[in-house]
Formats: sequence, C-alpha cells, structure tokens
Amino acid sequence: MKVLITGAKGQLGSQLCNMIKAGKSELGAIPEEYKDAVVTGIDLADLDITDIDRVREYISNLKPSLVINPAAYTNVDGCEENMDLAFKANSIGARNMAIACEEIGAKLIHISTDYVFEGKGNIPYREYDKPNPVSVYGKTKLLGEEYIKSFSSKYFIVRTAWLYGYNGGKFVKTIMKAATDRGSLTVVNDQRGNPTNAEDLCYHILKLGITKEYGIYHCTGKGECSWYDFACKIVEYSKIPCTVKPVSSEEYNSAAKRPAFSSLDNMMLRVTVGDQMRDWQDALKCFINNL
Repeated sequence: MKVLITGAKGQLGSQLCNMIKAGKSELGAIPEEYKDAVVTGIDLADLDITDIDRVREYISNLKPSLVINPAAYTNVDGCEENMDLAFKANSIGARNMAIACEEIGAKLIHISTDYVFEGKGNIPYREYDKPNPVSVYGKTKLLGEEYIKSFSSKYFIVRTAWLYGYNGGKFVKTIMKAATDRGSLTVVNDQRGNPTNAEDLCYHILKLGITKEYGIYHCTGKGECSWYDFACKIVEYSKIPCTVKPVSSEEYNSAAKRPAFSSLDNMMLRVTVGDQMRDWQDALKCFINNL
C-alpha cells in the first residue's frame, strides 16, 4: 500500500504521518492494512498542488493507491484579502489532485470544512443539506468539493470543524498562550460549532481509506459549543488563572463573515464505518493532559 499525504508539515498532515508510523491512535489500533504501508509526506516545497502538470507528473511517477489531501489555504480572514491565492489553493489544487488520482485509479480523501454552510439554522447539518457559504474561504472550499465530484470516481470528501492538534498553533494553543500571557481574554460567544481533536479525525480518515464507501462525510467532535465555551474549557482544563469574557462577532469585527451555527452531524460515518468520535470535552481534556 502506497499512501501520499499532502500538507505533511501542517497540523493534520503531520499527525496522519505520525499515526501511520506508530500504528495506533488514542482511539485504538489503526487498520492492519497500514502496517507495511509506504508513506510519502509532502508539503509546498515538494509539490505545488496548484500546478496541474507537476501534480500529474508527481502522482503518475509515485503511483500511490491512496492520496490524503489536507493541503489548503485555511486563513479565513486572509482568504478575503487574497482571493486568487485562496481560489488556487482550495479550488484548483483540489481539482488537480482529483484529475491526477483518477488517471492512475487512486483513492482520494480530501479535507473540507463546516464553513461551506451558511449557518442560519439550529439543527446540525447533515451531508445531504445544501451548502451556501458566506466567506471566500467557504466558497473556495465548496468549489474544490465540486471539482472533486466532477473529476474523481473514488473520492471521500471529509468535512471537519474547529480542528486542533499537537502540531501548529490553532485555537487551543493560542488560547493557552494568551491566557498565560494576559490573564484576561475576550472570545466570541455567538458562533456555535464542534471542536475536533485531530487525533480523532485522523483515525477516521484512515478507517475510510481502506474502504470503498465513497462520498461526503462529516467528521467532528460530538456535542457543540460556542468559541467562548471552548475557550472557558481550555482555561479550566489547563488550570491557567485567567478570566474569559464573551464578546459578539460584531464587536470582534473580523474581515470574514463566519456562520453563526455550523454544527455538523456525522450521519454518514454512523451508517458506514462507524462513528467513534469522542465528546469534544473528553477529547480536549485528553489533548491538554498529553501536552
């Protein structure tokens, strides 16, 4: 089995590489099929996924049986200011990976986002619900999904949300550092979603990769909260003396509009390979203890 992982220096890509190497996760052993897998982890310096000719050449020469593509431009506010870059990385990059994988018959697992939804409801989104993104980030990620469905026949589109992991900053480590440095924080309280431990997401990605259960998946931590609730639990579990105060999105005044409610329901997981995602508070507590 040959596995190609893009964005291998990033939060999710690095954890995938480490999990396959270790052969296990916090949720248990990963599938036996990965035991003798040849894993190639690449990043932007190795391959620019927006260059169709290079992508086709690279994948044709390597001939992986499974490609996992977390590579993306994920700076939500930055996407508003760099629309062309967001379009190239999130839409064209996904298209190129789909074309190249289809040419050699490889499976493609592409990582997408809860931000493809508008966020005006109060019931967790299921895979059959119609996307309607409100930001450039969400729009470019949705177009990436559409390209994959058009150009690939062996795809898994995995939408996740509020992701944190052992590599990189992201929300949990950012809050811990800010709480330590300042002793007082203000955090948005009118956006709700699902905090997701990268360990849990990686485990389910690898479970999917050995199947032919193709399609769109939601894969997030169980339960939902606001960013404010999330920050409060981070401070509590890390035992950092800090006051956390709620603030509205309007007061925070970010460049990109975020969905007010982007909670996802892991329905497709439940009815196929099984949903073993942990409750978001349990997964967060484990993460902070392991740090």
